[in-house]
Amino acid sequence: MKLLGSSVLLLCSIMMANGTISELSWRQISIINGEGPYIGIVVPNSFELDPLLRSSSFQPHHNFPYFNYAGKHFRIGVLENKRVVVVMCGLGMLNAGISTQLLLTLFDVKGVLQYGIAGNANPKLQIGDVTIPQYWAHTGLWHWQRLGEENGDFNTKFGYLEFSDYSNSTKDFNTDTNLLNKVWYQPEELFPVNGIPEAGHHIFWTTVDKTYFKIAGKLKNVKLESCVNTTCLPRKPIVTRVKKGVAANVFVDNKAYREFLYSRFDATTIDMESAAVALVCLQQKKPFIAIRALSDLAGGGSALSNEINVFASLASQNSFEVLVKFISLLN
Repeated sequence: MKLLGSSVLLLCSIMMANGTISELSWRQISIINGEGPYIGIVVPNSFELDPLLRSSSFQPHHNFPYFNYAGKHFRIGVLENKRVVVVMCGLGMLNAGISTQLLLTLFDVKGVLQYGIAGNANPKLQIGDVTIPQYWAHTGLWHWQRLGEENGDFNTKFGYLEFSDYSNSTKDFNTDTNLLNKVWYQPEELFPVNGIPEAGHHIFWTTVDKTYFKIAGKLKNVKLESCVNTTCLPRKPIVTRVKKGVAANVFVDNKAYREFLYSRFDATTIDMESAAVALVCLQQKKPFIAIRALSDLAGGGSALSNEINVFASLASQNSFEVLVKFISLLN
């Protein structure tokens, strides 16, 4: 115990010398973690966080309701009688990855849940439905193939996007050759926390926690919102487990690319963060699952409208309601 205390004090002094965190902050973290472990909750944006902050189900910690570090605001409290640490990560893969790593580094977290909205690629589902994918992939890591190159030093297992397949033919333009050629989807390189340092493993599809996914099968009867003021959906939204979701630093508002993601990867859920959270949790050996409500048919509607402008608040509320029910079922 004395050795551990000395190590903590040494770490504190080192961190203080670098101007990153104070000894007082480390003491606060120690007190917070002494009441753990916690469930970590990662949410992308403020409008997705609002349902949690407005809910009577969430009770902030009486002494340490929050902890600020590295531009992140970690909210500590109780949700459905479970101790939680909530962080709004911000938009995109980088913010999601950094926030998740900080969450797992600073706090005693036993599992990570993510909720929020997403685009839909599956024509069988509708806006407002809440999806829980079993697998996540980062589809923004590409090898852009040189024009005229037949073979290259890159992975070809996960397929490619051929730009000439989406050219518009006109009498003045020959579409036989597209200068953009094609991009090949590449796997991530992961360095497991308990593996050999600098010995990476390649992974494309990341599986969510098996126990979490099994629990998600019990969420079908959650009551979900179906109207925004006087604008209502064609049917009551549902909660459904789906096979795959994809994420990248791309806001997909294009019908052709949406259909490509669905046909090539069997992807239903499209967002900009979940794969990053999944990969960090896999690297850190922590259970993970994402709950994403569909706010729009990616690239759907007319050029003058976008469903997300109408249904983002409804989708945010629906994803939170499912999160609450999921947490209530955790042992």
